[in-house]
Amino acid sequence: MPTSLPEDVSEIKSKVKEFLEYMEVEKGASPLTLRNYRHYLFRFLSWMEKEKIRQKLKDINPDTVREYRLFLSRFPDGKGGTLSRRTQGYHVIAIRSFLKWCIKNDQDVMSPDKIDLPKINERQVKFLNGEQIDRLLNAPNMSKITGIRDKAILEVLFSTGLRVSELCKLDRDKIDLKRREFGIVGKGGRARVVFLSSRSTGWVEKYLAARDDNYNPLFIRHSGKMDAADTDEKMRLTPRSVQRMVKKYARKVQITVDVTPHVLRHSFATDLLVAGADIRSVQEMLGHKNIATTQIYTHVTNKQLRDVHEAFHGKGN
Repeated sequence: MPTSLPEDVSEIKSKVKEFLEYMEVEKGASPLTLRNYRHYLFRFLSWMEKEKIRQKLKDINPDTVREYRLFLSRFPDGKGGTLSRRTQGYHVIAIRSFLKWCIKNDQDVMSPDKIDLPKINERQVKFLNGEQIDRLLNAPNMSKITGIRDKAILEVLFSTGLRVSELCKLDRDKIDLKRREFGIVGKGGRARVVFLSSRSTGWVEKYLAARDDNYNPLFIRHSGKMDAADTDEKMRLTPRSVQRMVKKYARKVQITVDVTPHVLRHSFATDLLVAGADIRSVQEMLGHKNIATTQIYTHVTNKQLRDVHEAFHGKGN
């Protein structure tokens, strides 16, 4: 798959380049979003080239899109199967977004509304119950600084619902431990205020008190070769290392759910909603752009309410 546009760009490729520049500059899309859109659109263009379809904007028509979707449905996923319907949907969303941008810029193109999105089964939200959360949070060994750090990380993840990338970007001088809050710029460049529980604040304070360095990142590595000349970014804990750490402790306390930092984020949101928090507040705390994203958790809380209803309603009759 090409990673950059060739010099002899076709009409569509030229417009795709402009579209990606618009996404980056005007929409403030993240590098990951840009990478994904580039990947999905280039796959479409590569398919058009292979099928010897002219690459004019008017050649994106219902017949072309139908044939491409058939191609996607049979495309190998590298694991012995084919692309999931969700992944196929991402490809289609990229084409629809591109067409919407074309219309906005007065290009004569097919209406994106003519492209239906594939029906996808509702997302199954994985989350931990209270007993599992307690086991996980108590898993680290407090006799080592790495254990104190890991305990602080787990407490902060469950206390805030932070994405793992957001957690790893935290710096000491940006956290107000007295007020137990800090500002963060999350996905899509959206800023929000994040609040810490008193318990997670206490563990962050214990971790910082155990450190004897001047590195600014809130969470740093404490293993491997360390040099006084190491930069902050070289010492900063990576999202991958936090993911491995969470999985390690989940295995240690024998939690059968595939636990990731994002599962802790789900657990944070579910815990709030089950306790009675309104969904708009949870949306704000999670940093979701659209309420629809937050509503995936209502399936979980609706079941909780159903269980309460069945357990208590009509018992006096």
